[in-house]
Amino acid sequence: MEIRALWLLLLILALGSSGSVGEDLGLSASQCVVPAQERVDCGYPQVTEEECKSRGCCFDSSITGVPWCFKPLQDTG
Repeated sequence: MEIRALWLLLLILALGSSGSVGEDLGLSASQCVVPAQERVDCGYPQVTEEECKSRGCCFDSSITGVPWCFKPLQDTG
């Protein structure tokens, strides 16, 4: 039961943070939907979400072992 609750919590956190990803600099939510294995690092160790976004990057700390601050996809529209 604890694992199920943990996954639910992670899902809620991921969905909650995805709405605010990149909002500060006009990035669309779709620009920050980058598969974990394709993320290009845009930050540095211990970068905060605010610092990351101020660099024009996306922030998602829900997956360990990959960059949390990463370059957004280029908007083609």
